[in-house]
Amino acid sequence: MHDIIDMDAPVTVLSRETVYRGAIFSVEDMTIALRRRDGGETDIRRQVLRHAPCVVMLVHDEERDRYVVEREYRVGSDRFAYGIPAGLMDPGEDPETAALRELAEETGIVPAEPGDVTIEHVGDYYSSEGMADELAHIMVLHLKRFRLVERHLDADEHVDSAWVGWQELLDLPVTASNSIIAIQHERIRRLLAER
Repeated sequence: MHDIIDMDAPVTVLSRETVYRGAIFSVEDMTIALRRRDGGETDIRRQVLRHAPCVVMLVHDEERDRYVVEREYRVGSDRFAYGIPAGLMDPGEDPETAALRELAEETGIVPAEPGDVTIEHVGDYYSSEGMADELAHIMVLHLKRFRLVERHLDADEHVDSAWVGWQELLDLPVTASNSIIAIQHERIRRLLAER
């Protein structure tokens, strides 16, 4: 069974209006035209959450074989949730630079030397492409050596972080999909290394 929409035809934006602008995201109300296979058009209306791209990183201390976890209040789930370091990218910033900056700001962890970190790119994924344009750059950072510096949290940011072993990480009730993607990627790497 085929849809009536020609999915190879370009989409036409008929209208776009920002209906909300907040500190972290904005909301647009859009009407778009989709070309039908019969040559006509079908208009649809959607709201889209416009959000800066972000970085999500599972941080691995290779020497002690442990991982950084965080806990902070998350308004979407209305609870103090477990996860891994993450944050918004600044305009013009590349994902690796953003990841190292966010890691330092949230945890105070920085590679001892530039060569002391290996960044494994897991992939770039939309958090919820049906309603948001937030693109998450997910990676695993393997640290050979690191040092601690002073954390620089935003005034409204309250994050606890700790090192945990692999099994302890797996046992935590992590529910954020981007964190799960990074953890599952690392699970596969570990399984392959055991063989």
